[in-house]
Amino acid sequence: MLSKGLFAVFFVITLLYASLLIEVEGIGVNWGSQARHPLPPATVVRLLRENGIQKVKLFEADSAILKALSRSGIQVMVGIPNDLLAPIAGSVAAAERWVSQNVSAHVSSNGVDIRYVAVGNEPFLKAFNGTFESITLPALQNIQSAIIKAGLATQVKVTVPLNADVYQSASNLPSDGDFRPEIRDLMLNIVKFLSDNQAPFTINIYPFISLYNDPNFPVEFAFFDGTGTPINDNGRIYDNVLDANYDTLVWSLQKNGFGNLTIIVGEVGWPTDGDKNANMMYARRYNQGFMNRQKANKGTPMRPGAMDAYLFGLIDEDAKSIQPGNFERHWGIFYIDGQPKYQLSLGNGNGLIPAKDVHYLAKKWCILAPNANLQDPQLGPSVSYACDHADCTSLGYGSSCGNLNLAQNVSYAFNSYYQVSNQLDSACKFPGLSIVSTRDPSVGSCKFKIMIKSEDASEASAMIPLTRSTAVLLLFSICLYIVL
Repeated sequence: MLSKGLFAVFFVITLLYASLLIEVEGIGVNWGSQARHPLPPATVVRLLRENGIQKVKLFEADSAILKALSRSGIQVMVGIPNDLLAPIAGSVAAAERWVSQNVSAHVSSNGVDIRYVAVGNEPFLKAFNGTFESITLPALQNIQSAIIKAGLATQVKVTVPLNADVYQSASNLPSDGDFRPEIRDLMLNIVKFLSDNQAPFTINIYPFISLYNDPNFPVEFAFFDGTGTPINDNGRIYDNVLDANYDTLVWSLQKNGFGNLTIIVGEVGWPTDGDKNANMMYARRYNQGFMNRQKANKGTPMRPGAMDAYLFGLIDEDAKSIQPGNFERHWGIFYIDGQPKYQLSLGNGNGLIPAKDVHYLAKKWCILAPNANLQDPQLGPSVSYACDHADCTSLGYGSSCGNLNLAQNVSYAFNSYYQVSNQLDSACKFPGLSIVSTRDPSVGSCKFKIMIKSEDASEASAMIPLTRSTAVLLLFSICLYIVL
């Protein structure tokens, strides 16, 4: 039997521990895997746990990642990519196979705490031109049937992460919100299905994208400091775009008879590079502002209380498509090596804790040779090749390396290619243009990175052709520099 004194101590410790859990409950992160040299899944799971992150959202059912999450105590939302919607929509058997392989097997054998299956990812984006409109609901229905058949319906819920462009307000007041006319009937069918199955509505809200797409967007309204011009919606005051956007969804649901449907914010965050408004200062301001609201249990005028939300994202993804913009590779609160980008408290009273036991390649860089001729006709094609097969998104206007001179730009491109190629000698053989140096060529805040060691170096060195937009932009800068 415990003495009264020991019992009192135990009780106090239990309360303190419970209060800590309450502080961070509701915050999750998106763990994307589009990186050329990803950290080992076990390293990332340790990173999640040491930072008190209790929930993670995956964009696909990566078996290695799911196994690493085994008995971790971390709740999981596992995603089905858009390219799998058609076969799953067309076949209940295909849905059952997917659930068996990617949900049931991990829940039963590996003890993975899977709570949600995300069917598709923003399938109704206007940019998709309706490609997934006819197959998303059937896929959702088939996955739900498969989950029921597997006996997991009480534990695992279905959802569809949607972009905030599925609803709108003609007056910009949240109370005038409703679903987009061309997909309104479809949205109501999906909402009813979610409601019938006690499943949540998942929405991705990005104030940064609003600022990126509209140069006249009021910058201060994107943040949580109360310094922007507020919106008065019949006595409900909105001093930031997240609250206004979220409540536009609440009104869209409420006026169609689904006012009590659970809402998850599937993605919320701010990038740190790749655009003039994507920087450390804004990212920290936004993410810390959001976390402070969560800690204070502050919600919106229509839905008080902390949001159920997932920060986007956990770690940078240097192989992600940059078609939407160069910033797409820089959403992480951690760099690709698991090191924190800036001080951020996730609600546990501490800053971010870095990844442990990360191993790097040798301290050497590929740079422009001192005797290289900047008029060499091979310079442009060489830079283009390097950027096509590596990541040069930090070189754009307003980005962290946007102020480099011509030689430094070329060196950055060469080194990026050299590092993603695992520092192979052949990756620094641009004829008459490049040399390997052991002196760090970083310039101010522009870091020439050393790549982490990959678990499978041969796979990491395989080159994947990417969009040429960054290379074209850099070539234009080179030509302009030479002309001037």
